Amino acid sequence: MVLKAFFPTCCMSADSGLLVGRWVPEQSSAVVLAVVHFPFIPVQVKELLAQVHQASRVGLAVLGTWCHRRQDAEEGLGHFLEGLGAIFSHEPWLQLSRERGGKLWSCKATCRQGPPGPAAPDEDQVMLVFYNQRKVLLSQLHPAAALPDRQAGDGTAGAEGLAVVFDTVARSEALFRSDRFDDSPVRLSHWQSEGVEASILAELAKRASGPICALLACLLSLVSAASTCRKLSVCEQLRHRLEQLTLIFSTQKAETPAQFMRKANVLVSVLLDVTLGLALLSWLHGKDCIGQLAKALVPVADHVAEELQHLLQWLMGAPAGLKMNRALDQVLGRFFLYHLHLWISYIHLMSPFIERILWHVGLSACLGLTVALSILSDIIALLTFHIYCFYVYGARLYCLKICGLSSLWRLFRGKKWNVLRQRVDSCSYDLDQLFIGTLLFTILVFLLPTTALYYLVFTLLRLLVVTVQGLIHLLMDLVNSLPLYSLGLRLCRPYRLAAGVKFQVLEHEADGPLRLLMQINPLPYGRVVHTYRLPSCGCHPRHSWGSLCRKLFFGELIYPWRQRGDKQD
Repeated sequence: MVLKAFFPTCCMSADSGLLVGRWVPEQSSAVVLAVVHFPFIPVQVKELLAQVHQASRVGLAVLGTWCHRRQDAEEGLGHFLEGLGAIFSHEPWLQLSRERGGKLWSCKATCRQGPPGPAAPDEDQVMLVFYNQRKVLLSQLHPAAALPDRQAGDGTAGAEGLAVVFDTVARSEALFRSDRFDDSPVRLSHWQSEGVEASILAELAKRASGPICALLACLLSLVSAASTCRKLSVCEQLRHRLEQLTLIFSTQKAETPAQFMRKANVLVSVLLDVTLGLALLSWLHGKDCIGQLAKALVPVADHVAEELQHLLQWLMGAPAGLKMNRALDQVLGRFFLYHLHLWISYIHLMSPFIERILWHVGLSACLGLTVALSILSDIIALLTFHIYCFYVYGARLYCLKICGLSSLWRLFRGKKWNVLRQRVDSCSYDLDQLFIGTLLFTILVFLLPTTALYYLVFTLLRLLVVTVQGLIHLLMDLVNSLPLYSLGLRLCRPYRLAAGVKFQVLEHEADGPLRLLMQINPLPYGRVVHTYRLPSCGCHPRHSWGSLCRKLFFGELIYPWRQRGDKQD
């Protein structure tokens, strides 16, 4: 039988001693975590393993011995190490050694228990796999994202079969807390044996952030409960920002790596958003862009109103040579011109206060770029409110005529709509009903082109405004949902996000074991974005293209972009 022994590269130069790790019988593999050096007392080693098992719930044991040949001539430890199998009984018993002054490794596994008889202990073939203990400990394995990565001279392996190796190293963190500066009676070699990595500033920040985070979380919960308005984009964005800050300042510790990654991604996203907002605020107030924008707003509104007036006058004539119903055309044209006149009068009435309003709106950029973009979307909605009214009027009138024509068409076929059963049933009509129906159908048919033309023009204008707002909301969604911390980890420390492993053959000799190097395959960038994408309050399509075209054809009101969480019709 071939056994797999995972050996940390940090212990390759360690002194002779005992191999401490975990035995995985399902995969016939041994995961070596540390090397115990001399001098030691067997009882103290067993107590240390019991403490680690109680802290991490990982069953660790002494798997065998490790002998560095440079110590044989000086200390004569070779025969002593072979006799330790009687004290630490483990099946199979690994014996790893390295030749002095060379690269040749000797690795064998012995099973002492067997059927009675004079036969010698059985020896199994061992495959020696080296791994970077620090990278495996800090990495987060994504088995579903394991991708084949075949190269010349390399062997690949999926992450599913080696998940137990990553889990063993990650859960044995209590074993790595001791270093050579401790007064522990057991001296170990592992990736932190030269000195445990720590930061005084980080520890002080952790202790000081507890009460501050608790106070801020309480205040944010009160503010979040008070903000219930969801009609405007800025209210929705502020509510989403309050949820992000509540998560950041939450005193609850992240129990899983996924929770930690989400919290870190939210923190980096908020910091980037606020930084971009402050840069925008500095640019707006530094070059007096707000004053220039306020001065140009009224002339632009006058120009847009003038163009709409020309458009309405063109529709009231003979647009594109079409023959329109003159009476209905004049009524609709004057109706829309009156609303346009009311709107431009409102703009001129507000013109003295526009600069002050824009100045206070610009200050909102200190809350983040997304808040400023949401306010911009609301401002566009307010400035184009007359277009929205025109679209609603035209759509309602067009929908009324379409519904009337469809009902009268059922009358000609001897059908009617059953409201109670929500279906079309047969019905017999008398001569008067057919005459009135024919008269109304004829009137609606001849009035339909005029109504449809107005509806078409104002629908195109409304879709133009909705497209601009949709692009703004997509930019907000990108800033809110992009996992920047995960992307930074993937760029700077790709081993932290593992999609699997690959094995590289180091050396294979006839007299020695097969030696492999386990390397971590990083998670692809697309998979990182898909896995750690943050929830956002941004917009996304409400209807499919088929549903959108059907609603446009029948004159139903459409809102292609909606906030997440809104109910569908």
